[in-house]
This record gives sequence, structure tokens and C-alpha cells, in this order.
Amino acid sequence: MLKTVTSSFAALALAATPFAAFAQDEETSQTEAEAETAVDNRTYPTVEFDQSVEPEDIWVLDLSNGERVKIRLMEEWAPNHVERIKTLTADGFYNGVVFHRVIEGFMAQSGDPTGTGQGSSQLPDLNEEFNPMPHVRGTVSMARANEENSANSQFFIVFYPRFALDKRYTNFGRVIENMGAVDAIVRGEPPANPTRILQASMLSDNLPVPSVAPPQMEAEVTADMLSAPLDTQ
Repeated sequence: MLKTVTSSFAALALAATPFAAFAQDEETSQTEAEAETAVDNRTYPTVEFDQSVEPEDIWVLDLSNGERVKIRLMEEWAPNHVERIKTLTADGFYNGVVFHRVIEGFMAQSGDPTGTGQGSSQLPDLNEEFNPMPHVRGTVSMARANEENSANSQFFIVFYPRFALDKRYTNFGRVIENMGAVDAIVRGEPPANPTRILQASMLSDNLPVPSVAPPQMEAEVTADMLSAPLDTQ
């Protein structure tokens, strides 16, 4: 059954939280994000990503912009959400799915096979696993509807720090390689020509980067073409 899962973050009906305010202003600037960071002096747990992380904990997204992004999945933060990501990835669920909602200075959202923001997988919704890890640049977190236990398959990647999301959305990982490719995801709600996840895999799968087919260009019809003899052989 389809349900609204942040097709507009305003649809989350979280009017009492700063998140709804962010949703209403698609033009939120980097300056505002920096201001939010400056006034937030909370202490957060130290996060260290060592190089000895197991390949089965690295989520690989091959994008239609020709880039490969690597994300460290943090089972310690959100074990059930990480398991969901791995399960759907193994099933090929994310292959071909677009980034359907991408707001400059905020985040890029994907994980809906319908591309509308209202779709999800056939698996049951997840119970929240809110944790104290901050939503900093590169954070990967689960999208949901207004119910806390409504996350399913949609996720978003944060462009700039958004501490107002902390403990309201399940933070389950962070980009550890090629954040520049995330920055290059096409903006829009939805984008006119959305960036796609060509292939999602775990690093342990050792899959090659898929080739990106060049756009099909219509050949210009010229007078020479119109008068060319037919090949009858």
C-alpha cells in the first residue's frame, strides 16, 4: 500500500519541530545552516571511521552521474535499519531508483521505487532507532512519515549540518568517499532530469562500476540524408 513518505517534508506534520520549518523553505542557504551550527553547542559522541572497516559494512551507490559513492553503515547506531538497507540492496531494490527530492543546502532523498515520494518496499515499516549521532554533512538517515515508526526504504543524505533532525530521524551511516558526487545530484522536487542509483551494492560484493550510457541524440535530418539512395542489398 502506498503511503506518503516525505514526498514533501512538510507532509510529515511535524509542525512543532524545526524540521517542518526547513521543509517550507526550499531556499535554505548555507549561511543559515552555518548559523544553526554556530548556535548549537551541544556535545556529541566522537565518531571515528577507521580504515579497517569490513567491506560488508560499506554501502556502494553507483550513480547516473558516473560517480561511485561509499557509505559507512553503522550497525551500532541502528542495527535494524542497517539490516533493512542490506536486505533491500541484496534484492536489487535500489537499482534504477531516482533521487526524487533534492533541496539545495539541505539534502538529497531517494529510496522510493515510484519516484513520487509516496512509495516504499513491501517489507514492514521499521521501529525508530533514534540515536544521539549528529546530522552533519554526509549523514545518511532514514526518511519517514509523521509516525515515528514509519521508516521503510527511503533515505536522505545531508548536504550541510542539520542538528534539528537529531533524535527525530534514524541516523544510520555517513558518506566516507566521494561526497562531491552527492553534491552533484540534480536538484528539484522532483528534478526535471533526476540522478539515479544505477546500482547499489555492498563493497564485499565487489561489483564493477556500471557503464553509463551516453544520452541518445536525435540525428539532424539534412537534405543530403533525404536524397540518399536506399540500401537495397
